[in-house]
Amino acid sequence: MDIKQLHYFIALAEELQVTSAANRLHMSQPPLSQQLKLMETELGVPLFTRSGRHLELTAPGKLLYEHALTITRLMDEAKAEVQESGLGLRGKLSVGVNTLSDERLPRVLSTFRALYPNVTFKIQQNETNTLTQLIRSKLLDLAIVRLPIALDEFEYIELGEEPLYFVTKEEEAGAVAPYPHEAASFEEIAKHPLVLPSTEGLGLYQLILEQFHIRGLSPTIVGECSDIGMLLELVASGFGASILPGTSLMRNPKDNLRITAIDSPQPISRSAVIWLKRHYLSKAAQQLIHLIRKEVSDDHS
Repeated sequence: MDIKQLHYFIALAEELQVTSAANRLHMSQPPLSQQLKLMETELGVPLFTRSGRHLELTAPGKLLYEHALTITRLMDEAKAEVQESGLGLRGKLSVGVNTLSDERLPRVLSTFRALYPNVTFKIQQNETNTLTQLIRSKLLDLAIVRLPIALDEFEYIELGEEPLYFVTKEEEAGAVAPYPHEAASFEEIAKHPLVLPSTEGLGLYQLILEQFHIRGLSPTIVGECSDIGMLLELVASGFGASILPGTSLMRNPKDNLRITAIDSPQPISRSAVIWLKRHYLSKAAQQLIHLIRKEVSDDHS
């Protein structure tokens, strides 16, 4: 077997149909079927069972699939590393940024740019759920997301914590005092119609709801919004109140808003930079992660 045959086999194992695998590989079906027969003949075992047009991996096929993934990944890593060693640190980094992103990223990117001017960036803003999917699909090198999310598939660096604040339209804040003099309780907040960051953001939306549920409260959610600037416009217009991290409020200043601290225990929001486990990262991505780790360490020291 050669590396090309392993790529053919991976496509068949993932598509489980010769037609779909051939389309994915941009080749016709007969040569792909012929390559599969050659592999099975060489190994002396069937790699698939066939039911009409549908394929199913056999036990030897499942074992080969795991090895094929490892071998092709190592080949890709070797090629990338050799190219990088000859050309120096260059290329393009794809970075995902949550709509509630950490404020340190611009500083880190500026430092990185000064050190490695031949590296360019593609920065994509989206919600946490979408960013994790893009990481899994290897369309992003790394991303900054809001926690909590399932992290089993990812390596990550926690970026720290920040408090949440209650945000209302100025004249509708009622008896709730403005930050930082007093604080609002969740019992008081539950009396307001709320527009919250979208459920697609996962972590923050669930964190906010959990704060109500552990107190036996049922808030009135009148809307969700994935764009924080628009969310704050809605609050300023009287559409509803909201709960947001301090960073989001600093990055999206609006008139006609009252920002109020929330009673202790102070609810906090956490964020992290994530990247895919067992996946080769370019030297540029590794250096960016190193700078982020150093920034976090400096902030904590």
